[in-house]
Amino acid sequence: MTAAQEEHGSAAENEHEESVDGVEEDAVDQDEVDTDDDLASEGDVFNAAEQRINELTDSLLRARAETENMRRRAERDVANAHKYGLERFANQLLPVRDSLELGLGAAEQENATIETVREGVDITLKMLADIMEKASIVELNPLGEKFDPELHQAMQMQETDEAEPNTVIVVHQKGYTLNDRLMRPAMVVVAKAKPAAE
Repeated sequence: MTAAQEEHGSAAENEHEESVDGVEEDAVDQDEVDTDDDLASEGDVFNAAEQRINELTDSLLRARAETENMRRRAERDVANAHKYGLERFANQLLPVRDSLELGLGAAEQENATIETVREGVDITLKMLADIMEKASIVELNPLGEKFDPELHQAMQMQETDEAEPNTVIVVHQKGYTLNDRLMRPAMVVVAKAKPAAE
C-alpha cells in the first residue's frame, strides 16, 4: 500500500469516526430533549392532578358544611315542632276558656237562673266538641255496645237480664282516641248473665 493510499485510508477513518461521534452527540442531545419533554409532561400531569385534588377537597368540604347546616336546620325544626306543635290547638281552646269564665261571671249575677247557666255550659261544651273533632279527637261512649278490651276498661261486672252478657250497661267515664290511637279507655260496667235458677 502506498503512502497516498495509507493517507487516504486514515483520512477516511477519521471522517468515519467524526461522523460516528457526531451521530452519538446528536443522539445524546436528542435524549436530553426527550428527558426534558418527559419531565415537563410529568410536571403538567402532576399539576393537573394536584388541581383536581384541590377541587375535589373543596367540593367535599362544601358538601360537609351543607349537610351540617341541613342537620342543624332539621333539629331546629323538630325542636320547634315539639315546642309549638300544639299552638293551633291551644289557640282554638282559648275561646272555650273565655266562655267558661263568662259563664262563671254570669252565674254569680243576682238575676242568674239555672237555665241561663245551663245554656252557657251547653254552648261551651259544643265549642269544645267542635275543636276536638277538628283535632281528630273522637269520643268513645260505648253504652249498649259489646265490651271491647282494646277500647274499654271494665270497672265491674253486673248481673242483669236487661242486657246481653258482655254488653256495656254503664259508662262511668267516656274514652277518647286521637287519630285512631287510644288516648283513654272508657271506664264501663259490663253486663253478665244471672246464674240459672236451680
